[in-house]
Amino acid sequence: MRNLLARLLLVAVPYLLYAGTPASGAERPLLPATLNEELRMLPVGTGWSSVELETTLFVPPGAGPFPLVVINHGRVTGDPRFDPRARHLVASREFLRRGYVVAIPMRPGFSKSGGSYVDPRCDIESSARLQAETIIAVLRQLRLRPDIDPDRILLIGESEGGMGVMAAAATGFPGLRGVLNLAGGLRSGAADCLWQEALVESFAAFGRTSKVPSLWFYGDGGSHWGKELPRQLHRAYREAGGQAELITDTDFAGDAQALFASAQGVPIWWPESERFLREIGLPTEILFDVVSTPRPAPTGYAELSDSEALPYVDEYRRELYRRFLGLPLPRAFAIATTGNVGWAQGGTDPLAAALGNCERSARRACALYAVDDEVVWQAGEGSRSPATDPLREP
Repeated sequence: MRNLLARLLLVAVPYLLYAGTPASGAERPLLPATLNEELRMLPVGTGWSSVELETTLFVPPGAGPFPLVVINHGRVTGDPRFDPRARHLVASREFLRRGYVVAIPMRPGFSKSGGSYVDPRCDIESSARLQAETIIAVLRQLRLRPDIDPDRILLIGESEGGMGVMAAAATGFPGLRGVLNLAGGLRSGAADCLWQEALVESFAAFGRTSKVPSLWFYGDGGSHWGKELPRQLHRAYREAGGQAELITDTDFAGDAQALFASAQGVPIWWPESERFLREIGLPTEILFDVVSTPRPAPTGYAELSDSEALPYVDEYRRELYRRFLGLPLPRAFAIATTGNVGWAQGGTDPLAAALGNCERSARRACALYAVDDEVVWQAGEGSRSPATDPLREP
């Protein structure tokens, strides 16, 4: 096993330099900061059992055909209907830059997808195989697109989604080259459920029929699985005949999901994933650069903590801003003349994300109010009058 934190500490150059330059020295084509994001309701199934899955797509420019990566989300505690749409911006950016179509479907019963979430109780293997049916149905639909290469497919899954992709790999779906498992598993709260034993048995069952190579990221001592259980899952899977390499990280924010979601985690998980992709015949060369939203200069319009200074907004949105100030960096907060707001934290371009979130609710242009720990609102010199604000309507 490798201590990935040590590898991160040895990274001597910033991530953007790590990403490399074109071999020819020519400039790469640029992707917009929006990453060509699309939102589709993807129909899967037939007849009475068909549902539409809320699906995020990031599509490279051009006609393709492109390799496909499908990222399968985990679960936030509580009612899955209230789970936010998964976008995995950090990872999506890395694959999109290398010419992959990235698809992130929300499973049945999650967010705006149709259908219902089925509580697995203690039947963990059946739950994973049910997830696999949905994953395979998504793959069948996406393979129909002319811009997707049906023979170059990668599956990624985190937490419950990680367990689901391991079950999907056991089906022998054509064109599936490999799997990245990010702390995959399921913890059952059912009474008298020996969920650890059930989880180990489930992974052994998947290993018996899977012929697809897989790379696993788990966190030693992480909040979900602890130190020993991932090793038991890996051993059971391998002894049953499955192909898997286990990588652990002892210190990065506790688990592999945090590693995958953070821009600071890319120098840890990407080199291992890049090696794996090359081994299974998938591309790793950077084809596109991404336009980043320019960071405005601080304006001195108001103190960062002065929520009363925000123009246009009501008390509810002032409270949202106060909550925003408790988020870690990087972060950004945007405002519209309608009083709508949007914010974002983390990811590859929180400025673009904040503006996009604001404009989707306001249905008009927004402007950045705060970035990290600085107010960047462009009003008149010290004035809070809407007449001098950058979004003033004619």
